[in-house]
Amino acid sequence: MDEIELIARIKANDEQAFTKLVHIYKPIIERFAFQFGIKDDQISDIVQETFLRIYRKIDLFHEGKLSTWIYQITLNITRDYYRKQKRQRRILDKVQRKHKEERTNGYYFEKHEHMLIHESLSQLELNYRIPIILFYFHDKTYEDIAIILNIHLTTVKSRIHRGKKKLKNAFEHLNRDEVLVNG
Repeated sequence: MDEIELIARIKANDEQAFTKLVHIYKPIIERFAFQFGIKDDQISDIVQETFLRIYRKIDLFHEGKLSTWIYQITLNITRDYYRKQKRQRRILDKVQRKHKEERTNGYYFEKHEHMLIHESLSQLELNYRIPIILFYFHDKTYEDIAIILNIHLTTVKSRIHRGKKKLKNAFEHLNRDEVLVNG
């Protein structure tokens, strides 16, 4: 079943088609949310909210790539999540807990270097982090990223270029700290 037929069947309230959509996009949304810095125990909430919004708004989708539209929805939901978190932190007297977790779950990291890359990514400002995640980890084109983020193509290119430099510096700094701590 191609994308157009899948969308048409979902719009016609075909539950099997929606289940297929969930099966295809759930791992992508989970990975995107994780790379965005969403905590493990909150990822399922992001995924659920994303699919609820897709289900409620599928009639608004008319053209373009379905994957691009789903990335836009996921991005908006993760932004909403961060806004909510920010409000909660203010309410709780801006108490922040920072700790690093060693993730032993191979679902996210295959090698220790991957964890360092993830931590380096999390240090980048969102306007650099998002395009890098979409381009390098989700194989989105510059054009797709421009649509997802609703920015100009030249802005995407410059953010990825600058973001790579910032990512390299953050990675080198973390790697240097790792060597000093662990020898």
